[in-house]
Amino acid sequence: MLTANLAALGAALCWAASGLIAIGPVRAIGSVAFNRLRMSIVFVGTALAATLLGGWQTLDLQGAAILALSGAVGIVMGDTALFWALGRIGPRRNSVIYATNAPITALLAWAVLGEALGPWTAVGIALVTAGVMLAIFFRASPVPNGTGTVPHDWESVRGRLLIGVGACLIAAVCQAAGSVIARPVMAAGADPIAAAAVRVGMSGLLLFAGGLLPGQRFGFGPGLTPRIFAQVVVNGFIGLGLGMTLLLIGLAHGNAGVVATLSATSPVLILPMLWAWTRQRPGAGAWAGAIVAVLGVALIVNR
Repeated sequence: MLTANLAALGAALCWAASGLIAIGPVRAIGSVAFNRLRMSIVFVGTALAATLLGGWQTLDLQGAAILALSGAVGIVMGDTALFWALGRIGPRRNSVIYATNAPITALLAWAVLGEALGPWTAVGIALVTAGVMLAIFFRASPVPNGTGTVPHDWESVRGRLLIGVGACLIAAVCQAAGSVIARPVMAAGADPIAAAAVRVGMSGLLLFAGGLLPGQRFGFGPGLTPRIFAQVVVNGFIGLGLGMTLLLIGLAHGNAGVVATLSATSPVLILPMLWAWTRQRPGAGAWAGAIVAVLGVALIVNR
């Protein structure tokens, strides 16, 4: 259980850091192109690592098919919605809203895998939801600009806030479903790196196929500069390669709801990161929402 908990917390740290790196590339080339490019990069890396370490031997055809389905749901659908929302509501709101994948995973694990939910878990779910709503309601503290105070560019909302929030919630549901689908295969002893390669490979294939459909843009556009490409590489390694591998290690050794809950602590980790990166102190509402969400997380973990 300790291995699962540490792996889940490590995944949360990776996702918090990668969320900061992703916003520039997402706004430069779009969420679909960003996801397609990083999938290709991460697949090559994880497939090579699995080959060198012998991880493919731990997977049979049925297990690979289940992991491919997990990737299609959790990565293709989930990450596309997540990064689409990221480009519209910014990393702080995106990360806090995305934390709802923890209680959603717990509910799905109870319904599908038979992992029971106690009364404290229900209270925890309510607290996480309340914390998310509180953090969304309050904007971050503004920063001075010589003529007054304005919010940092990352706090800007592009389009309707409700639409961005809805897209992020869809991403959370897809991520939860992907974790629950993968859980039995990982518990059976599948190698996490090989499993990550299968999930990423299937996801990348579907994203490339989608780019060939009529009316869809297959390329990356003029926004893909060497700097943006480098950011995609770093984001893919940290968030998708290392983060997903750690999540799968957690699922191999621990309860799906607990692993998802611990990995959902990224909103807490991203707030000080944002403060240091942008020199803009998050608003009291953001801190309060994160604290309430963490209390809910704690209750779910200690069910």
